[in-house]
Amino acid sequence: MSVRVLIVDDSGFFRRRLSAIISSDPELSVVGTANNGQEALEQVKLLKPDVITMDIEMPLMDGITATRKIMAQNPTPILMLSTWTTEGAKSTLDALDAGAVDYMPKRFEDISNDKTIAQQQLCQRLRNLAKKTTTPTFKNKIIIEPTIQIPSKKTSSHLLSQDLRIVVIGTSTGGPVALQKILTQLPANFPYPILLVQHMPSTFTPSFAERLNTLCSIQIKHAADGDQLNPGTAYLAPGGMQMLLKGSASMPFIEIQASQSTQTYKPSVDITFDSVAKIYPKQTLAIILTGMGSDGKNGCQTLHDLGSSIWAQDEKSSTIYGMPMAIAKAGLADGVFDLNRIGIHLAELT
Repeated sequence: MSVRVLIVDDSGFFRRRLSAIISSDPELSVVGTANNGQEALEQVKLLKPDVITMDIEMPLMDGITATRKIMAQNPTPILMLSTWTTEGAKSTLDALDAGAVDYMPKRFEDISNDKTIAQQQLCQRLRNLAKKTTTPTFKNKIIIEPTIQIPSKKTSSHLLSQDLRIVVIGTSTGGPVALQKILTQLPANFPYPILLVQHMPSTFTPSFAERLNTLCSIQIKHAADGDQLNPGTAYLAPGGMQMLLKGSASMPFIEIQASQSTQTYKPSVDITFDSVAKIYPKQTLAIILTGMGSDGKNGCQTLHDLGSSIWAQDEKSSTIYGMPMAIAKAGLADGVFDLNRIGIHLAELT
């Protein structure tokens, strides 16, 4: 049975273009369209789609307001289609705050110079999002019961509180929601620095860091070349770049490097984690959150082999169970936690 998609956009040309792309995928079907948020609310009630594509700027009712109402009345996975500008970043983050699951650029040229690849990625994203029937949101409209699995060889805080020097977190699809959930649970006196790697375009990461900083008790900083690590500060990798830890265990600092054309992820979780392993081979807690693909698996393997600890988000609370699944299947996870518990466990390390 095909995934049923509702397209919401005020441009008739874009609705037709999107319909043609989606309909070309045998696993997807367009069940309806709407040209504003108010019409989208009515179509969701009537058609009960599996997933929704949502524009942000529309007449009568914008996409952010529509998303908030849909998630309150008929929770459905929503993919925001936005412009990759500074203003677009702020609006998209507002949409994620309202309950949207993921976002992609409206200009397919921003995804790939190859039109076919861009269209394939859009369809893949819709298929994956439709598989999720539970969507964790900032406002906890959907309650997920915590499920915690901790192998007996490590007991969360006891070992870590003695040996830990740094926390590193990698994530992709669903990450902005997950990171906000976790980081807002940490107290201002959290005793370790945190490195954050979120797959996100360069125009988005400054706004995301700024937003997190206003919401969290710890400091959130858009990482810059030469930053020295401080306890209770999280450093977000700049989009389109690579963030590495350099120096020594006594004097670590951040180095921001330009990404190479051959690198799939910019920033890359693996690249950051591998650099951390050289500085803190046994004193790192690496956490892999929701996301497509397997970025972070190799870095976690390196850290695991050297004696560091690995946590992964569980399947039920993940927006996309790809990156954490790769960790779990490889047997690298010392703990598998519901999203609602990861921040709590981290706070216990204070």
